[in-house]
Formats: sequence, structure tokens, C-alpha cells
Amino acid sequence: MPVIAPLQRMNHGGHFRAYTLRAEGNVLAPFLGVDHAWMSGPTFPSHRHAGFCAVSYVFLDSETGIDNRDSLGTHNLIRPGGLHWATAGSGIIHQEDPAEEGKTVHSLQIFVSLPPELEQTAPSALSLEPENIPMLRVPGSKIRVVLGSLSGVTSPLKPPTNVTLLDISLEDSAELDIPVPAGMNMFAMPIFGETNINGEAFFLDGHGLPVYTASEHPREVRLKAESGPAKVVMFWGDSR
Repeated sequence: MPVIAPLQRMNHGGHFRAYTLRAEGNVLAPFLGVDHAWMSGPTFPSHRHAGFCAVSYVFLDSETGIDNRDSLGTHNLIRPGGLHWATAGSGIIHQEDPAEEGKTVHSLQIFVSLPPELEQTAPSALSLEPENIPMLRVPGSKIRVVLGSLSGVTSPLKPPTNVTLLDISLEDSAELDIPVPAGMNMFAMPIFGETNINGEAFFLDGHGLPVYTASEHPREVRLKAESGPAKVVMFWGDSR
């Protein structure tokens, strides 16, 4: 049975709203948290991170991309469908704003721990362009393999913490079984629509989402869109 992790709403003025995922203990490990966010104006001034990774993934339906700057001298556009991974390590200062005034960024801000021996490593950054993210197509579903691998399809990005992120689009009534390796903490975040996950319905405005703590054996998670099309993002990583 899954643990139901609470989703909390967060707002910053009229420019930023989000559903935030945090959990007590290490049930999300190696993930520290996820913000599913909409940002329509500069919200967070330059700020420092250290000891972990800050990852930005922009959904394909986003009206604009993210203008990203950091203390390494990076200045790049995270386009809709793309991802940027900042390894903060000993410390990085960054700022992310909508690339076009008056348009809204629809994205995930993901926080990932580093192995203890890398927590004070020199900061660095990796980017993945939308066209370089592989996609699996199965009847009724499309799966963007943003990080990690699935069914022999592997993301080209090689971050310092090995995690999997799958952006899954389901047509109405589509069913999909996702194999999860042994030893992985896994959770699923509904993005829009209603998704039945292992027999229980979850949706964007719900109060929580399912977290499946690590198992000694591989397992499958069944997804089904029962009330129209749906999108869900699945995450997993080594629990150790």
C-alpha cells in the first residue's frame, strides 16, 4: 500500500502558484521535494543553494520558457519540454524568470539530494533540450523519458544522482503498466485530469499523491485514465 504524501498550495503574490510536495523522513529519497508551479512574472530574486541539486523541467504546454542565470556564468533558455539540472554542491546562486513578459511558465522545480561524498563538490550545470528527450509511444499513451530509463529507452543526461523522471500522457480510457526496479522509492504526481493509480483515483486538486517505498523486488504500477485524458509524472530513485 502506498503512503499518501500531502500536497500543499503555495502562492507568491499574483505571479506564482504551486502545489508543493514535501514528506517527513526519507520516503521520497533521493528526492527532497517537488513544486508543480505556474509562474507569470519574476518571483524569486537571485538566491543560493548548496549541498543538493535544483532541477527545472518545463512542460511542453508552457506558454514560454525560463530565462536561467547562475553564478557559474550560465545564461540559457530552458525551452518548453526541456530540463536544466543545477548541481549546487558547495554553493551556487541562480535566478529563473519567465522568458517572455505576460506569459506563464508551467514547470516542475525538483530538489534532489547528492551522495554524501558530493555534497561539497564544485557546482555545475547540465541542460537537456526538448528534442533530445526520447519518447516511448504505446497504444493510448506517450512517455517522455526525461531522466533515467524505461524499457530500454534512456535519457542522454547523466546527472550525479541517478533518478528517473517520466512525463506520461494518457488518452481517455488508456491503461499503462510501468515497471519499477527493486530498491526504488517511487511516487506519481498528477498534472492534469484524473489518473487511477493501482486502483485508486488521484487528481491535481486532490489532497495528496501516492508514494511507494522501496521494495526488495521489481514491481509494476498500473495507470489508467478513466475520466478523459490525463497527464502524470512518475519519479523514482535509489532509496539508499
